[in-house]
Parts: sequence; structure tokens; C-alpha cells
Amino acid sequence: MKKITYSLEQFRIAQYLGVWSLYVIPVSIIIGLIVAFFLWVLEWATNVRQTHLWIIYLLPLAGILITYVYRQYGKNSDAGNNLIMDEIHEPGGGIPVRMAPLVLISTVVTHLFGGSAGREGTAVQIGGSVSSFFSNIFNFKQEDRRILLMCGMAAGFGAVFGTPVAGCIFALEVLSVGRIKYDALIPCLIAATIGHFTCISTGVHHTHYVIAYQSGKVFLFPYLSFDFLLLIKVIGAGVCFGLTGFLFAELSHLLKSMFNNYIRITWLIPVVGGALVVGISLLIGSFDYLGLGVTSANPGGISIVSAFQVGGATNLSWFWKLLLTAITLSSGFKGGEVTPLFFIGATLGNMIAHFTGAPVDLMAGLGFIAVFAGATNTPLACTFMGIELFGGAYSLYFAIACFTAYYFSGHSGIYHAQRVAISKFHEENDEPKTLKEFKSHLYDQKD
Repeated sequence: MKKITYSLEQFRIAQYLGVWSLYVIPVSIIIGLIVAFFLWVLEWATNVRQTHLWIIYLLPLAGILITYVYRQYGKNSDAGNNLIMDEIHEPGGGIPVRMAPLVLISTVVTHLFGGSAGREGTAVQIGGSVSSFFSNIFNFKQEDRRILLMCGMAAGFGAVFGTPVAGCIFALEVLSVGRIKYDALIPCLIAATIGHFTCISTGVHHTHYVIAYQSGKVFLFPYLSFDFLLLIKVIGAGVCFGLTGFLFAELSHLLKSMFNNYIRITWLIPVVGGALVVGISLLIGSFDYLGLGVTSANPGGISIVSAFQVGGATNLSWFWKLLLTAITLSSGFKGGEVTPLFFIGATLGNMIAHFTGAPVDLMAGLGFIAVFAGATNTPLACTFMGIELFGGAYSLYFAIACFTAYYFSGHSGIYHAQRVAISKFHEENDEPKTLKEFKSHLYDQKD
């Protein structure tokens, strides 16, 4: 009798996964195609800006255009990733279909005119918008709608970075600090994988990063090959990466609050923000911190790719990218935070390697994923991202850097809709609070 019951249970599971595959596959294919188109247009915009650099002086005007379009047609789309996360936590007003074209066009405009932004936010919003549209067509109940929205996030993330496993885990992990619900595990993996392969099937190529460092040192025992001094350096670097993620999140929230509180005329906010971005770039004498920053148009310029090489970044490269990105996104321009976080982390890792004598390429790779882990509270997703991008040989270092950064970023993050289910002090909440609510709770306890 037990064997029959067991077989029936597995049959129901197989049936459940089969049905979800039928829903997820077409949705993910569409998301993958839209993301591929977005990456193609984004590359075009980057090439135009780098060829005609004078266009960056029009950044304030581009900001006015973005603000006007979102005010006229955006509805609640301006909330971006936070709207999708809120809708997953507590289904309510829904996600408008217009979010996908609006964020795609506005992100391209931001990059075309020189804003310092990324692309992850756009891909995730495309995924959320498309999956929300299909959940309405399928007439899903709230719980099924929640799962499909998570699949949309996974498909967008996996497609835009070429990291399907990280995309799956990110969609599960980013919703709540300290807790992962596995009810959408297989659907999210299917979505991220289909989204990724659909995207690359169009001819879109992702940047290839290489860590060439190999450890040949033997310590303590003949069969234990490990560099303990390097381990200590990685832990220390992880602390720095976490604090940097904290700084980026807090500065972004602070600047947004200041812009809204002190500039009463809405369309003036992106004008001031755009002017600051261009002015600071002129002041420091470099335009390498505009746009994505994956590569530089100038020989010897600073970029994510150059950060993996000795002398590929200055001691303040990470700070300038952090500042310009925080200003760009806080003043109303569109895009994501993740690629700039890659830049910040890689150049910070380059600086740390310079002062500690650690391998430059390894430390840049650790910063690449760990600052992201600290700023988004997603250490598992970032560890797997490191394995997918750089290979599994450094997985222990990836985990140490990301986990350390996660703790030292505190209860902060770039997504204010993220809930704290279990705090980093190992205290479980009866009713999960948002990051902002949780921090207020901590301050009240201190008082």
C-alpha cells in the first residue's frame, strides 16, 4: 500500500511540473527574445555615445523626457523592481503591461546620453511585466500568479547575464532576507534556462571573464593544498565588499530622499542629477564611469574587464562609479544597479589586491559578485553566479566573500520591498518587515 501511495505522489509531482512547464516555456521564450532585443539596442546606444561623446551634455534633457513619459503614461510603473516584489508578497494593483516598453526605452535613453546605470532592473521588469500579462490571460489564482512572476524575474535575470542558475536562485532569494521558499524552484530554473538559451540563440554574446590564478601552495599536511594567508585576505575583502554594498544602498536612498525633499519641481530633479553626472565626469577628467562600464572605448580606460588586470583601475575608481550610479538612479533615470555593482566590486577588488598582494584577477572577480551580494542580500545567487562566470575552481572563495559581504552589509539593500524574514542576528520575525521597517524597529529598540 505504501508503494502505491509513493508512486501516486511522484505522479502528482510530475504532473505538476509538466503543467508548469507548459506555462513557463512560452513566457520565458518571449522574455528571452525581448531581453535579446534590449541588449542589442543597448549596445547600439553605447556605441553611439562613445562615438559622439558630445551627446552626454544632453543628459539633463533626456531626464526631463523620461520624467514626462513616466508621469503621463507610467501609472505605477515607476516603482520598478519593487512593484514586482510587492506584487509577489501581497498581490494587489497588478503590474501594467506598459512597464516593459517604458523601462526598455527609458533605459536605452539613459545609456545613450551617458547616465551611469545597469541593465538588470530593466530585464527583471520586462520579465515581471510579461509574466503578469500572461497570468491575467491564464486567469491564475494569487499563488500561481506569484510563482509566474518569480519565473519572469528568473527568466529576465538569466537572459541578461547569461547565468541561468544564478537567475533561478536570485528570484527565490531576493524576496526575503534569511528565508527561501522552494515552491517555485523548478519553474524558476526552467524559466531562467529557457530565457538564457533563447537570448543567446539570437546571436547575443555575453562578456567572457577569466580568472587565471592557480594556487600551488601546500600547508600543514601533504594532501591539503590551500593558501591560508589568501583566505584571510578574502575574508577581509569580504568585509570591505559588504560595507561598500551598504554604502551604495544607503547613499542611493539618501540621495533620492534629498532630491524629492529639496527639489519641489519634479522635472528639475533629473536636470540636477544629469548635470551632476556630467559635471563630476568633467571634474575627474574621465568618462569611463558612464553607461555600463563593461568595456572602455579608450585604450587604457577603466572598465570591468580592465579591473581583472594589474593597473586596470585607480584607487578611487570604485568610488566614482558608486557616486555617479547613485546620482543617476536616484534622480529618476532608468536602468539597473547590478552591472554598476559589478564595476564597483571589480575595481575595489583591484585596489585591495594592489595593497594586499593578493591575485588581482581573483580579487576583482570576488568583488564583482560580493558587492552585489551585499547590496541585494543574495549571497547564494551571487556564489552561483561566480561559478557560472568564472568556473568552479574558486567556489570556496566565492562563498566566503559573498557570505561575509552579506552579513557586513547589515539590514540594508537596494530593494526597499525586500522583506526581512530572519534577521542577520538570527531573530525570526512573526510578520516579516520590509528593510526600512526592520531598521526602524532596530532603532526603536535601541532607544
